[in-house]
Amino acid sequence: MDMAELTALLTPEGLRLLDDLGTVTSTDEVAAAVSRLRKAGHSPDLVSAVIGQARLRAKGAAKFGPFADRMLFTRAGLEQATRLGVAARHAARFRDAGFTRVADLGCGIGGDALGLAALGITVDAVDADEVTAAIAAYNLAPFGETARVRHATAEQAAEDLFADGASEAAQAVWLDPARRAAGHGETARTAPSDWSPSLEWSFALTDRVPAGIKLGPGLDRDLLPDGGEAQWVSADGSTIELVIWSGALARPGIARAALVMRGDAAWELTAAADAEDEPARELGAFLHEPDGAVIRARLIGEVARSLEAGTLDPRIAYLTGDAAVTSPFVQSFRVREVLPSDTKALGAALRARGIGRLEIKKRGVDIDPATLRTKLKLRGDEAATLFVTRIGSRRTTILADRVDAA
Repeated sequence: MDMAELTALLTPEGLRLLDDLGTVTSTDEVAAAVSRLRKAGHSPDLVSAVIGQARLRAKGAAKFGPFADRMLFTRAGLEQATRLGVAARHAARFRDAGFTRVADLGCGIGGDALGLAALGITVDAVDADEVTAAIAAYNLAPFGETARVRHATAEQAAEDLFADGASEAAQAVWLDPARRAAGHGETARTAPSDWSPSLEWSFALTDRVPAGIKLGPGLDRDLLPDGGEAQWVSADGSTIELVIWSGALARPGIARAALVMRGDAAWELTAAADAEDEPARELGAFLHEPDGAVIRARLIGEVARSLEAGTLDPRIAYLTGDAAVTSPFVQSFRVREVLPSDTKALGAALRARGIGRLEIKKRGVDIDPATLRTKLKLRGDEAATLFVTRIGSRRTTILADRVDAA
């Protein structure tokens, strides 16, 4: 979305058209809506903006639920936005630390600011992109003076919000550096030195004010700052972020944390440091796949000990053991047998067992699961999970069944 489209949309006529249109998802629905709106005499800018927002609202429901029907988005902003359930947990951290005024630097479309304002915390939201800042202001408008938005860089805003003697100084900061090239559509990732603000500047700010800094979960661990708390977060099976908490926002004695969320439920594993791994052992009756947040936080050893398990291989993040237990920090599978790794022999073995539906998981091997599934020529009504991995230098193929969590 460009400024001309946004200007056309932010009118009583534009917003009424958007609300009346509802969600638009398929290509046929888009074509019909465009034809209908153009025939009614609406401008190309308005039609483009309304159709674009209708499609984004449909996608936004995955992160914002029913609230998406009253929000505005850019494609890049929606992709990078914090989902509402996660934002609520961020906000609770600030509330529990006693902060009543927080600066949200790099607020995007306002996902985290919504969470803060909903808890009654005054938010000074800032974004360096003019269109994105305007959209954030629209999304946060229901909160009135509790959430104020302005168009500025994080560096500019910090000079005002954290200056000595500032009349309305923020007590803490939520910082989400832009990690992609500028733009509202498809954008490319950039190096930490090119983030806006840069990673170096962001970490330096934590020396001045308590902070939560949202980063990509795959950040090079050599770049993690000394001190504070590093919390990796996964939601519904995807590892979505790393948050660096500092000052009063960091929990005492916790340097590593893995927060696992599924739907409305959440579990957290914490430790004072990276956990020591359990020794490798022979394949047992069960195979466990640790959640991505646990792997990133290097807390696999903690989970292994709770499951009476060890690693399948020291370099592969699979656990195995004989105890019939599971955990919210893993997906567990009951091992059936080890099958041949040769594709032709493997396919014959699976067909002989009547397996027509196969989930394929891999680690430590260079295969494409979709291509392998086609080559296996599966037939049958049974379902199973196939692990293709390495134990030492040997490729190993393991047939297993999922174990439902208690």
